[in-house]
Amino acid sequence: MCELLGLSSADEVSFRFSLEAFALHGGRTHANKDGWGLSLRSGRETFLVKEAVPASDSSWVRLVEREDTRTSLAIAHVRRASKGSLSLENTHPFKREMGGSVHVFAHNGDVSPLCEAVPLDAAHFQPIGDTDSEHAFCLLLESLSKQAAASGAALDLDAKMETVVDFAKTLRGYGTANFLYSDNEFLFVHAHKRRYDDGGLVSEPRWPGLQMRTVGAGSDLSSAGVFVEPGGTEVVLIASVPLHDDESWEPIPEATVLALRDGAVVARSDGGTGR
Repeated sequence: MCELLGLSSADEVSFRFSLEAFALHGGRTHANKDGWGLSLRSGRETFLVKEAVPASDSSWVRLVEREDTRTSLAIAHVRRASKGSLSLENTHPFKREMGGSVHVFAHNGDVSPLCEAVPLDAAHFQPIGDTDSEHAFCLLLESLSKQAAASGAALDLDAKMETVVDFAKTLRGYGTANFLYSDNEFLFVHAHKRRYDDGGLVSEPRWPGLQMRTVGAGSDLSSAGVFVEPGGTEVVLIASVPLHDDESWEPIPEATVLALRDGAVVARSDGGTGR
Protein backbone atom coordinates (compact mmCIF):
# COMPACT_ATOMS: atom_id res chain seq x y z
CA MET A 1 0.00 0.00 0.00
CA CYS A 2 1.93 2.99 -1.25
CA GLU A 3 1.14 6.36 0.30
CA LEU A 4 0.81 9.65 -1.58
CA LEU A 5 0.85 13.22 -0.28
CA GLY A 6 0.43 16.41 -2.30
CA LEU A 7 0.44 20.11 -1.36
CA SER A 8 -0.57 23.21 -3.33
CA SER A 9 -0.58 26.81 -2.05
CA ALA A 10 -0.61 30.34 -3.44
CA ASP A 11 2.52 31.36 -1.55
CA GLU A 12 5.41 29.38 -0.15
CA VAL A 13 4.50 27.89 3.21
CA SER A 14 6.54 26.40 6.00
CA PHE A 15 6.57 22.65 5.41
CA ARG A 16 8.18 19.82 7.37
CA PHE A 17 7.57 16.14 6.80
CA SER A 18 8.05 13.26 9.23
CA LEU A 19 8.10 10.30 6.90
CA GLU A 20 7.96 7.72 9.67
CA ALA A 21 4.80 9.16 11.24
CA PHE A 22 3.15 9.64 7.85
CA ALA A 23 3.88 6.08 6.74
CA LEU A 24 2.75 4.51 10.00
CA HIS A 25 -0.47 6.53 9.86
CA GLY A 26 -1.18 4.88 6.52
CA GLY A 27 -0.89 1.42 8.08
CA ARG A 28 2.68 0.68 7.02
CA THR A 29 5.51 -0.78 9.10
CA HIS A 30 9.28 -0.67 8.82
CA ALA A 31 9.26 -4.12 7.22
CA ASN A 32 7.26 -3.18 4.14
CA LYS A 33 8.63 0.24 3.24
CA ASP A 34 10.49 -0.23 -0.03
CA GLY A 35 11.59 3.36 -0.60
CA TRP A 36 10.50 6.94 -0.17
CA GLY A 37 10.73 10.26 -1.99
CA LEU A 38 9.84 13.93 -1.67
CA SER A 39 9.77 16.73 -4.27
CA LEU A 40 9.55 20.42 -3.36
CA ARG A 41 9.06 23.19 -5.92
CA SER A 42 11.21 26.28 -5.61
CA GLY A 43 10.63 28.76 -8.41
CA ARG A 44 11.24 27.06 -11.76
CA GLU A 45 13.26 24.24 -10.19
CA THR A 46 12.21 21.30 -8.05
CA PHE A 47 14.28 19.78 -5.27
CA LEU A 48 13.93 15.98 -5.24
CA VAL A 49 15.28 13.61 -2.62
CA LYS A 50 14.53 9.89 -2.58
CA GLU A 51 16.02 6.59 -1.44
CA ALA A 52 15.32 2.92 -2.04
CA VAL A 53 15.69 2.08 1.66
CA PRO A 54 13.34 2.02 4.66
CA ALA A 55 12.97 5.49 6.11
CA SER A 56 14.07 4.13 9.48
CA ASP A 57 17.55 3.54 8.00
CA SER A 58 17.90 6.96 6.38
CA SER A 59 19.89 9.98 7.55
CA TRP A 60 18.17 11.98 4.76
CA VAL A 61 14.82 11.40 6.48
CA ARG A 62 16.17 12.97 9.65
CA LEU A 63 17.24 16.01 7.61
CA VAL A 64 13.80 16.35 5.99
CA GLU A 65 12.14 16.12 9.40
CA ARG A 66 14.47 18.68 10.95
CA GLU A 67 14.69 21.37 8.27
CA ASP A 68 11.99 24.03 7.99
CA THR A 69 11.49 24.04 4.22
CA ARG A 70 9.36 26.53 2.31
CA THR A 71 7.47 25.46 -0.81
CA SER A 72 4.22 26.04 -2.69
CA LEU A 73 4.00 22.60 -4.35
CA ALA A 74 5.08 19.28 -2.89
CA ILE A 75 4.69 15.61 -3.79
CA ALA A 76 5.67 12.82 -1.39
CA HIS A 77 5.55 9.05 -1.84
CA VAL A 78 6.21 6.00 0.33
CA ARG A 79 6.67 2.90 -1.80
CA ARG A 80 5.56 -0.67 -1.46
CA ALA A 81 6.93 -2.36 -4.56
CA SER A 82 4.53 -4.21 -6.87
CA LYS A 83 6.72 -4.16 -10.00
CA GLY A 84 10.42 -3.43 -10.34
CA SER A 85 13.41 -4.03 -8.11
CA LEU A 86 14.18 -2.11 -4.92
CA SER A 87 16.46 0.49 -6.50
CA LEU A 88 16.77 4.25 -6.68
CA GLU A 89 15.63 4.37 -10.31
CA ASN A 90 12.39 2.60 -9.33
CA THR A 91 11.64 4.93 -6.42
CA HIS A 92 8.98 7.65 -6.73
CA PRO A 93 8.58 10.52 -7.46
CA PHE A 94 9.99 10.50 -11.00
CA LYS A 95 11.32 13.72 -12.49
CA ARG A 96 11.86 14.85 -16.10
CA GLU A 97 12.40 18.08 -18.04
CA MET A 98 10.05 18.88 -20.91
CA GLY A 99 9.51 22.20 -22.66
CA GLY A 100 11.75 24.04 -20.21
CA SER A 101 9.73 22.92 -17.16
CA VAL A 102 10.25 20.29 -14.48
CA HIS A 103 7.66 17.49 -14.47
CA VAL A 104 7.17 15.22 -11.45
CA PHE A 105 5.00 12.09 -11.13
CA ALA A 106 4.12 9.65 -8.33
CA HIS A 107 1.70 6.73 -8.53
CA ASN A 108 -0.14 4.49 -6.08
CA GLY A 109 -1.52 1.30 -7.60
CA ASP A 110 -0.65 -1.43 -10.05
CA VAL A 111 -0.99 -1.08 -13.84
CA SER A 112 1.55 -3.76 -14.77
CA PRO A 113 -0.16 -4.87 -18.03
CA LEU A 114 0.25 -1.32 -19.37
CA CYS A 115 3.95 -1.78 -20.17
CA GLU A 116 3.37 -4.48 -22.76
CA ALA A 117 -0.05 -3.34 -23.95
CA VAL A 118 0.86 0.32 -24.60
CA PRO A 119 4.48 0.65 -25.78
CA LEU A 120 6.27 3.96 -25.91
CA ASP A 121 6.80 5.67 -29.27
CA ALA A 122 9.08 8.62 -28.63
CA ALA A 123 12.75 7.90 -28.05
CA HIS A 124 13.05 10.97 -25.82
CA PHE A 125 10.81 9.61 -23.05
CA GLN A 126 12.07 6.26 -21.89
CA PRO A 127 12.05 4.77 -18.38
CA ILE A 128 15.28 4.65 -16.45
CA GLY A 129 13.95 1.89 -14.20
CA ASP A 130 11.53 -0.96 -14.80
CA THR A 131 8.33 0.04 -13.01
CA ASP A 132 4.89 0.32 -14.56
CA SER A 133 4.62 3.72 -12.86
CA GLU A 134 7.58 5.25 -14.69
CA HIS A 135 6.37 3.72 -17.95
CA ALA A 136 3.02 5.43 -17.34
CA PHE A 137 4.77 8.76 -16.65
CA CYS A 138 6.68 8.51 -19.94
CA LEU A 139 3.40 7.80 -21.75
CA LEU A 140 1.88 10.94 -20.25
CA LEU A 141 4.85 13.10 -21.26
CA GLU A 142 4.76 11.57 -24.73
CA SER A 143 1.08 12.47 -25.10
CA LEU A 144 1.60 16.03 -23.87
CA SER A 145 4.62 16.50 -26.15
CA LYS A 146 2.72 15.26 -29.21
CA GLN A 147 -0.24 17.50 -28.46
CA ALA A 148 2.01 20.56 -28.05
CA ALA A 149 3.78 19.77 -31.32
CA ALA A 150 0.46 19.38 -33.14
CA SER A 151 -0.88 22.68 -31.83
CA GLY A 152 2.35 24.56 -32.46
CA ALA A 153 2.03 26.36 -29.13
CA ALA A 154 2.28 25.83 -25.40
CA LEU A 155 -0.71 23.94 -24.03
CA ASP A 156 -3.28 25.82 -21.97
CA LEU A 157 -5.07 24.33 -18.97
CA ASP A 158 -7.98 22.94 -21.01
CA ALA A 159 -5.62 21.09 -23.34
CA LYS A 160 -3.56 19.74 -20.43
CA MET A 161 -6.70 18.58 -18.63
CA GLU A 162 -7.95 16.80 -21.73
CA THR A 163 -4.67 14.89 -22.03
CA VAL A 164 -4.45 14.03 -18.33
CA VAL A 165 -8.10 12.87 -18.24
CA ASP A 166 -7.54 10.60 -21.27
CA PHE A 167 -4.33 9.29 -19.71
CA ALA A 168 -6.11 8.54 -16.40
CA LYS A 169 -8.87 6.68 -18.24
CA THR A 170 -6.24 4.57 -20.02
CA LEU A 171 -4.52 3.69 -16.74
CA ARG A 172 -7.79 2.64 -15.11
CA GLY A 173 -8.20 0.08 -17.85
CA TYR A 174 -5.06 -1.71 -16.65
CA GLY A 175 -5.42 -1.58 -12.86
CA THR A 176 -5.43 0.85 -9.96
CA ALA A 177 -4.23 4.34 -10.78
CA ASN A 178 -4.06 7.02 -8.10
CA PHE A 179 -1.44 9.57 -9.13
CA LEU A 180 -0.06 13.05 -8.54
CA TYR A 181 1.52 14.89 -11.47
CA SER A 182 3.06 18.37 -11.56
CA ASP A 183 4.22 20.35 -14.60
CA ASN A 184 5.61 23.01 -12.22
CA GLU A 185 2.50 25.15 -12.72
CA PHE A 186 -0.38 22.83 -11.88
CA LEU A 187 -0.71 19.85 -9.57
CA PHE A 188 -2.90 17.26 -11.29
CA VAL A 189 -4.62 14.70 -9.06
CA HIS A 190 -6.30 11.47 -10.14
CA ALA A 191 -8.24 9.50 -7.53
CA HIS A 192 -9.17 5.88 -8.15
CA LYS A 193 -9.06 2.93 -5.71
CA ARG A 194 -6.49 1.66 -3.23
CA ARG A 195 -5.81 -1.33 -1.00
CA TYR A 196 -6.48 -1.00 2.73
CA ASP A 197 -5.24 -2.77 5.84
CA ASP A 198 -8.29 -4.68 7.09
CA GLY A 199 -7.20 -6.01 10.45
CA GLY A 200 -3.82 -7.16 9.22
CA LEU A 201 -5.09 -8.40 5.85
CA VAL A 202 -4.61 -6.40 2.68
CA SER A 203 -7.95 -5.73 1.00
CA GLU A 204 -8.87 -5.73 -2.65
CA PRO A 205 -8.69 -2.21 -4.15
CA ARG A 206 -11.66 -0.05 -3.20
CA TRP A 207 -12.76 3.57 -3.12
CA PRO A 208 -11.65 6.11 -1.92
CA GLY A 209 -8.17 6.24 -3.39
CA LEU A 210 -7.33 9.81 -2.31
CA GLN A 211 -8.67 12.42 0.11
CA MET A 212 -8.49 16.23 0.09
CA ARG A 213 -8.46 18.95 2.72
CA THR A 214 -8.14 22.75 2.59
CA VAL A 215 -6.18 24.40 5.41
CA GLY A 216 -7.43 27.96 5.78
CA ALA A 217 -5.28 31.08 5.99
CA GLY A 218 -4.05 31.66 9.51
CA SER A 219 -4.50 28.00 10.48
CA ASP A 220 -1.91 25.34 11.00
CA LEU A 221 -1.86 21.58 10.66
CA SER A 222 0.34 19.31 12.71
CA SER A 223 -0.77 15.72 12.41
CA ALA A 224 0.50 12.35 11.28
CA GLY A 225 3.93 13.75 10.51
CA VAL A 226 2.94 16.65 8.25
CA PHE A 227 3.66 20.13 9.61
CA VAL A 228 2.26 23.05 7.61
CA GLU A 229 2.03 26.68 8.70
CA PRO A 230 0.07 28.48 5.96
CA GLY A 231 0.31 31.98 7.43
CA GLY A 232 -1.79 34.19 5.16
CA THR A 233 -2.55 31.73 2.38
CA GLU A 234 -4.80 28.74 1.81
CA VAL A 235 -3.26 25.31 1.32
CA VAL A 236 -4.82 22.26 -0.32
CA LEU A 237 -3.55 18.88 0.87
CA ILE A 238 -4.05 15.57 -0.92
CA ALA A 239 -3.40 12.29 0.90
CA SER A 240 -4.01 8.58 0.45
CA VAL A 241 -5.76 8.50 3.82
CA PRO A 242 -6.83 11.39 6.10
CA LEU A 243 -3.94 12.61 8.20
CA HIS A 244 -6.11 12.75 11.27
CA ASP A 245 -9.64 11.74 12.21
CA ASP A 246 -11.94 14.69 11.69
CA GLU A 247 -14.54 15.70 9.13
CA SER A 248 -12.31 18.15 7.28
CA TRP A 249 -11.10 15.55 4.79
CA GLU A 250 -13.17 15.01 1.66
CA PRO A 251 -12.96 11.67 -0.19
CA ILE A 252 -12.33 12.45 -3.86
CA PRO A 253 -14.85 10.64 -6.08
CA GLU A 254 -13.54 7.66 -8.00
CA ALA A 255 -12.10 8.44 -11.45
CA THR A 256 -12.00 12.20 -10.75
CA VAL A 257 -9.18 14.37 -12.10
CA LEU A 258 -8.41 17.69 -10.40
CA ALA A 259 -6.04 20.48 -11.40
CA LEU A 260 -4.74 22.57 -8.49
CA ARG A 261 -2.94 25.88 -8.72
CA ASP A 262 -2.07 28.32 -5.94
CA GLY A 263 -4.02 26.40 -3.32
CA ALA A 264 -7.28 26.13 -5.27
CA VAL A 265 -9.03 23.68 -7.59
CA VAL A 266 -9.00 25.37 -11.01
CA ALA A 267 -10.31 22.49 -13.14
CA ARG A 268 -12.21 19.27 -12.47
CA SER A 269 -13.33 16.25 -14.47
CA ASP A 270 -15.68 13.83 -12.73
CA GLY A 271 -15.48 10.14 -13.49
CA GLY A 272 -19.21 9.62 -13.35
CA THR A 273 -19.13 6.70 -10.88
CA GLY A 274 -21.58 8.36 -8.49
CA ARG A 275 -19.11 8.26 -5.57
